[in-house]
This record gives sequence, structure tokens and C-alpha cells, in this order.
Amino acid sequence: MSLLDDNQSELPANQSADVDSSSSATTPPAAPAESALSVVGGDPISLAGLSATPSAVLDQYPEDLRISWSWPHLLLFLFFGVASQLAVGIAIVGYYSVVHHPTQKQLQKMVTSDPIFIVGTTLFWFALIILFLYMTLGVLRDMPFWKTLGWKKLNPDPLSGKGKPWMYFVSGCGLAIFVAIASSRVKDADRAPIQELFKSRTGALLLLGMAVLVAPLVEETLFRGYLYPVLARIVSSLVQMFGVEISTAIRTGVAISIFVTGTLFGLLHAPQLGWTWGLVSLLTLVGVIFTFARAWTGTVLASFLLHLGYNSMIALSSFIATKGFTHMPPNH
Repeated sequence: MSLLDDNQSELPANQSADVDSSSSATTPPAAPAESALSVVGGDPISLAGLSATPSAVLDQYPEDLRISWSWPHLLLFLFFGVASQLAVGIAIVGYYSVVHHPTQKQLQKMVTSDPIFIVGTTLFWFALIILFLYMTLGVLRDMPFWKTLGWKKLNPDPLSGKGKPWMYFVSGCGLAIFVAIASSRVKDADRAPIQELFKSRTGALLLLGMAVLVAPLVEETLFRGYLYPVLARIVSSLVQMFGVEISTAIRTGVAISIFVTGTLFGLLHAPQLGWTWGLVSLLTLVGVIFTFARAWTGTVLASFLLHLGYNSMIALSSFIATKGFTHMPPNH
């Protein structure tokens, strides 16, 4: 038995009890630390940026902003997004060149106006992006993938003022009508590259099929599910560094993230619109509205339904205008 043990054994019973109570009073419980880590959780890439966040601070964020990734994961995501898009394009062009031996002019036409190439590369790229998020946010962290990215039911309580799901779909349809009217006043709107895809039945069917069946799901997951909360968290953290009270910092982060996410949404589609700034501005406004709905309701489902209604109205109006895609606009 050690000397320390001998001394402790000679202590009176009441003094021993005092030592035990003093020790328990000065030793912080482990549960709060474990709770904080369970909130931010995740792989080392993001844990490095989040593990220092006090649990008391995390508790002040809205539930949909208590995410498990931060700026390190965002940087990796952006790198992967650019690299994978280039890789998909190069791989498909390389395969086509080896098999068909096209001329330089044919390759350029395929890349810029072939609907099969454009839709095909976009779908491959979307698949890689979703796979990346699934592996890094779902599999590596053993977390529910869709719920982690903000997909949950709308609040059914009428007193919450969040509305019914069908209201968002109908609002998206109305938003499409507004944008169609506004874009008709934009100069050279009919010369946007995307209009070339509507001059063939195949192009129109492929583009609108992707716009209704794929784009709302993928784009809302990326912009409103992934980018919106992480940008809001980053901005709010930066604002807090200047001494701003946390609730004000969170509101500032949310507002800036809504604007930035909407702007990025418009810029993503800018090449399709020929960088016609009137059209890009309208689509940026659409993106801001989508992100606002997501922030207001706390779920990506709201912005998804808006997006689905918006694209569905475009598809329906195109179907009616072309009489079932049997009377396509003339080629120039």
C-alpha cells in the first residue's frame, strides 16, 4: 500500500467524506462535453472546425443550423465539385473522340448545344456530388443522410404559420409565371444558349425531364440543404468575433446566407442564360425566394416544393406552346 493510501486510510470518516464531496464539486461532469460532440459530430475534416464550439453556444442556434460540417468540409466540397465537373466532361469528350473521331467543330458543337451531352454530363456530375455528400455526411458519420441535410416534414401546426405543402407548389407555379412575364421584357432573352435546346424535340424532352424529375431534388439538397446552413454558421461566427451578441449574429448570418445562396444559384445557371444579366438577376431572385422559404420553415421540403412547382409550370407551358413538342421553334 502506498504512502498516500496509508494517509487516506487514517483520515476520519467525516473528513474523507469532505474530500470526496470537494472532489466531485470541482470535477466537471462528462455528459455536457459528450452532448456537445454529439451535436457537431462527424469526420475529422469538420470536427476540427467545430469541436471548439461551446455547447451553450450551439444550443442558441436554430435546430436546422446545428449541422455537423463547417468551413473545412465546405472547401473540400468546392474542390471536389469543380474537379468532378471537369473530370466528367473530359472523360465523356475523350471517349467520344476515341470512338467517333469527330472534327474540332463537331466537338465544339457537341459540348455547347448537344442536349444528350449536356444533360448526360450534368446527371453524372449530380450523381458524383450527391455520392460525395452521402459518403462524407452519412456513411463516415453514421448519420441519417437526408435528415442531416435538412429534409423533414413541414410543421403541421396551423398556428406555426408555415402553410401546407401544396401552397409552396402552387406558389412556385405563380413564381414561374411572374418570371416568364418579367423575362419577356429582357433584351436578347430569346438568344440564351438554353433556348437552342428547345429547338428540337429530343432536347426539350431531355431538358424538361431533368428539370422536373432531377434538378429540384439535387439543387435543393446542394443549395438549401448543404450550402445555406454552413454559410449561415460561418458568417454568424465571423460576426461574433467583432463582439456582436449571438442572437443578432445568427440573424445576420441567416440573412447574408439567404442572399449569397440565392446569388450562387443564379450564377450557376448563368452560362445557360448566356450571361444575360437581366435573366441572371431574375433567377437570383428566384434562388433568394427558395432559400428564404427554407430558412422560414426550417426544412428543405418547402424550397423543394417551390422549385418543383416552378419547373413544372415551365414544363407545362412549354408543352402547351409546342402542342406536345410537335411544333418546335425553327432553327436559325
